[in-house]
Formats: sequence, structure tokens, C-alpha cells
Amino acid sequence: MEINHNVAPLRNDLVLLLRKNKLEKKFNKSIKLFQQNPYYPSLHTEKLEPKEFGLYSFRIDIKWRVIFVFKENRSIKIFDINNHYKN
Repeated sequence: MEINHNVAPLRNDLVLLLRKNKLEKKFNKSIKLFQQNPYYPSLHTEKLEPKEFGLYSFRIDIKWRVIFVFKENRSIKIFDINNHYKN
């Protein structure tokens, strides 16, 4: 069963971050999985603290995370892509 969440276009700085870190292919794969099922097990989608902000994350890989919000009409807006373990 395909859900097909729409993803708002990425800001240019996020596109450049994906290119710089050679994450474009992994990101595209994660987005396809997300669109079919936002809670697909390998994505590890979770609601972030504080929960009242409505921010969520899913994995691109073990190191990189996408921070987003669910919008109306089954769409999401990506706010950040970050290195989860960066000090």
C-alpha cells in the first residue's frame, strides 16, 4: 500500500550539503521509502523532543538524519539534514 507523502523542494543549502557529503543517492532512496511508508523500519522515524514542536526525524544512514514536519495534505517540509553524531 503506497501512501505517497509529498516532499516540499529542498532549500539550496541542503541540496549542496547532500552533494558535498555524497548523500544524494541514499537520500533519494530514503525519500522513496518514506513516501511509501513514513514509518518503514530502516528509516527509524521518530518524533523529537520537545514533542509539542511537532518535529520528526528519519535516517538517511546510521550517521545522517533528516529533520522535518508533517504538513497538511500529506506533505512534509524538510528543515535540516545533519550529522547525528557530530560534536
